[in-house]
Amino acid sequence: MSTITTKDGTQIFYKDWGSGQPIVFHHGWPLSADDWDAQMMFFLAKGYRVIAHDRRGHGRSSQTATGNEMDTYAADVAALAAHLDLLDAIHVGHSTGGGEVTRYVARHGAGRVAKAVLIGAVPPVMVRSAKNPAGIPLETFDGFRAALVANRAQFFRDVPTGPFYGFNRPGAAVSQGIIDNWWRQGMMGGAKPQYDCIKAFSETDFTEDLKAITPPVLILHGDDDQIVPIDNSARLSAKLVRRGTLKVYPGLPHGLCATHAEIVNADLLAFIRET
Repeated sequence: MSTITTKDGTQIFYKDWGSGQPIVFHHGWPLSADDWDAQMMFFLAKGYRVIAHDRRGHGRSSQTATGNEMDTYAADVAALAAHLDLLDAIHVGHSTGGGEVTRYVARHGAGRVAKAVLIGAVPPVMVRSAKNPAGIPLETFDGFRAALVANRAQFFRDVPTGPFYGFNRPGAAVSQGIIDNWWRQGMMGGAKPQYDCIKAFSETDFTEDLKAITPPVLILHGDDDQIVPIDNSARLSAKLVRRGTLKVYPGLPHGLCATHAEIVNADLLAFIRET
C-alpha cells in the first residue's frame, strides 16, 4: 500500500493513478478513498492523474486517537500534496471532504491549487447556533455519536439504507451493492476517530475559509439532500466564495456521486476543462 507518515506519526493511505493534471478526491464521513471509484476510473480514462486518500482514522490510514479535526485533516492533505509535488491540482470534496477541501485550499493551497469542487459539502457550518439559527440542532449530532457508540455496525447499516442515498424515498432505485459498500468502508475505520469526526464536520465554521479561497469553485448539491440540507450549505457557500458557481440537482440525494455518477462526472469534466 502507498502511504505517507505525517509529523505526528500517522500513516495516511493514498491511491495515485495515471499522469497529467492531478485531481485529488476527498471522501465523506465515515468512508474512504474507495467512495470515489466511479470518478477515479472516469477521469483516469480521460487522461488525468487521479489521487484519493483515506482521511486519518478512516479506511486504511492509522486509527488515530488525536488530530481528528479539520486543521489536522487539512495539514495531512498539505503533507500529501508536498510529498507528491502536486501542482495545478483540482481538489474535489464530498460532504466532510468538502470541508477538508475548503480548509486546505484556504490555508495551504497557494501555488498548488487550480480549482476546487464542493459536492454535498458541509460548509459554511452545519450546527445550529445563535449565529446560525437555521442550522441542524446539536442534539441530532449527539444522536449520531450515541448510535455509533451503542452499535456502530447497525448504525452504519441504517444510514445508507435510508437518507444518505435517498433510498427511503418512494420509488427509489435501491442498490444493495451501494449500501454494502458504504458499510464496508465505514467499518474499516476506527470508532474513536469517526466519533471525533462528527464534531469536526458538524461544528467547524468554514466561513472565513470560503472567503479566502481565490481559485474558481464549483458547488454541486442535490436539493433533496437529507444529510446536508442545501439551504444551509451550498446556497450560503456560493455567496461567500469569490469565484463560485452553484449547480443544483433537482431531487438528487446526498450520495449523488454514487447514485448519479454519470451526471456528476460530466459536470466535473466540463468545469475542469474550462479555461
